[in-house]
Amino acid sequence: MHKSLIALAILSTAAHADEGMWMPQQLPQVAKQLKAAGLKLAPANLTKLTEFPMGAIVSLGGCSASFVSPQGLVATNHHCVYGSVAHNSTPERDLLANGFLAHDFGEELPASPGSRIFVTKAVTDVSKQVVTADVAKLSGKKRSDAIEKNQKAIQAECEKDEGHRCTVSSYYGGLEYYLIKQLEIRDVRLVHAPPAGVGKFGGDTDNWMWPRHTGDYGFYRAYVSKDGKAADFSKDNVPYLPQHYLKLAKQGVKEGDFIMVLGYPGRTNRHRLPSEVAYTFDWSYPAFVKTSAENLAIIADATKDNKDTALKYASQVASINNYYKNRQGMLDSYAGSDMLQRKTAEHEALKTWINATPARKAEYAGDIELVEKLIAQRDAETKRDYFLSSSKPRLLNTARMLYRLANENTKPDAERKAGYQVRDVPRIKSSVAALVRNYDEKVDKALVINSLSKYAALPAAQRNADFDAVIGIKDGMSKADLQAALDTLYAGSKLGDAAERTSWVGKTPEEFKASNDAFIKAAVAMYEPDMKEEAQEEELGGKLQQAYANYMKAKIAFMHSKGQAVYPDANSTLRVTFGQIAGRDHGADGTTWKAFTTVEGVAAKATGVGEFNAPKAQLAAIKAKDFGKYADPKLKSVPVAYLATLDITGGNSGSAALNAKGEWIGLAFDGTLDSIISDWDFNQANTRDIQVDLRYILWNMKHVDHADNLLKEMKAE
Repeated sequence: MHKSLIALAILSTAAHADEGMWMPQQLPQVAKQLKAAGLKLAPANLTKLTEFPMGAIVSLGGCSASFVSPQGLVATNHHCVYGSVAHNSTPERDLLANGFLAHDFGEELPASPGSRIFVTKAVTDVSKQVVTADVAKLSGKKRSDAIEKNQKAIQAECEKDEGHRCTVSSYYGGLEYYLIKQLEIRDVRLVHAPPAGVGKFGGDTDNWMWPRHTGDYGFYRAYVSKDGKAADFSKDNVPYLPQHYLKLAKQGVKEGDFIMVLGYPGRTNRHRLPSEVAYTFDWSYPAFVKTSAENLAIIADATKDNKDTALKYASQVASINNYYKNRQGMLDSYAGSDMLQRKTAEHEALKTWINATPARKAEYAGDIELVEKLIAQRDAETKRDYFLSSSKPRLLNTARMLYRLANENTKPDAERKAGYQVRDVPRIKSSVAALVRNYDEKVDKALVINSLSKYAALPAAQRNADFDAVIGIKDGMSKADLQAALDTLYAGSKLGDAAERTSWVGKTPEEFKASNDAFIKAAVAMYEPDMKEEAQEEELGGKLQQAYANYMKAKIAFMHSKGQAVYPDANSTLRVTFGQIAGRDHGADGTTWKAFTTVEGVAAKATGVGEFNAPKAQLAAIKAKDFGKYADPKLKSVPVAYLATLDITGGNSGSAALNAKGEWIGLAFDGTLDSIISDWDFNQANTRDIQVDLRYILWNMKHVDHADNLLKEMKAE
């Protein structure tokens, strides 16, 4: 086996402990920092994915979570179960507003379609099998195709172990590849979610802010067949029995305590080039913020008189709001920073180092220059197609997906496009089924016409002629003309009917071509142009992978030469971050942020309406100081949330926070607004993340929601 560049890149004397989203196999390299920070467990034990505590950590495919009982109970954030709560809500039974508690297994509700619990079983370096000696000689689309072929073959071999989902993930811009093997639990059920007045307390006003008083927690349960195998939902299924689950901390945490978070951070961008920084903050994020504000206003207006439709879009609105505030916060931090200048200086220093010797110049210089050109091409194409991508009705995109599946189904499974293999069909079916509770034609039309009007106003040379032909777009069309064209398209389709949509899953290309359904006809007409465009993207992607990987190889070697550690950017794979519970001086307003908030802050903020609508039972318990055993002796109250010096990002939501002994002490759920820029530029002084304190979760479950059955199951009683 070749020695991983990840191992070579880590120097135990380099990075401060609080910075770094470490792969489990890297932890022995930072053992000294872990022990110095206060970890009582042996750092090497954290590399063992099927042992404690790593064996208790799971992914929800977008959020993190963990087993917290021997009967497959899974703890995560409220905003991670939000979609399932919304899916099961109706105007008559509004679980979002009122919360949900299953008192026994029989009362648990199926989670939203497509919900999964992934238990990581193994991580294996497969770099040499993905980029073989033959692949290394290829470029462009041939390289992209060869890499994908090897990835699919590795995944297929891994998935011969029935019930598992295997993914080959890229690290360091395609420099390394690791095979992630996960048990894929498909029967996921909603067990408990507090009312929105707890789980979403503060709403978008408090999102990314401190002090925070949000009880951001919720519970799922994993179910399997009676023989313990992953299975689709069935009343005959039984709770999954995990080999390991987290034990509740015997003592509450305090400022200065060691803390680590185990989870699946989505994406960071700390290794990006200066040109990528400039593109993102000068154009991409501002465009996103503008569009998000428009979409939020459109959805609000279109759903204001229909509670059922509002519930259908509640999860999407929450997601848009979250990213809207996130991106605006990043823009605000960037505006007052010297990030671009520093990134530019670092990049120039890298190029100087490369050009200092003939050998390094020969190995790296060409790709450093090439990667800049390829990125500029990619960014220009993204700008050109910005309004096009959001101008397609959701049912048209569904039809395109289903017709693509029909075409891929005519090939042997190994030759099908990734995302359309046999392993992907359940996901596709789930996405079609989910439209029942997250789609409304009126809302969709309003969103589409907003984007389509801007797209149609572009010069013909900047538009997509094939899409124009499908919609009927011509130069100079008024908004009324565009609306009429859209109305005709929607009216000519039956895909708005759930049974009709489902019937198209698995049909043949010939059946699609024979259809008179407007969206199906449009999907068929767009297929060949789509394939041509995809081939062009893969040509660019193959060239970029090759050049970017060599850029990262150069950067790792350069940083290594300076004695600096290099951890890979987050990519939704299992990571560990550690630090201390700590407040901070908040330089912007001269105040000091205390490390903890308490339930008195809930009462102080509660207005009884909107985002601060705390339940009456909770407020009564706070007023009566009915804290039971969950009061902190120093705070003389129940702590709600606390700050820590941890390096997290989106995807870490729901991650278990553990103390020095590996005991459960809370759930990570957010960062502070001025520190989220750390996705691009880690700031040691400012960066703080926010956890909901386990004591608040347990207190709320005991004294407000009376979830005694779950407390007993978790051995909290």
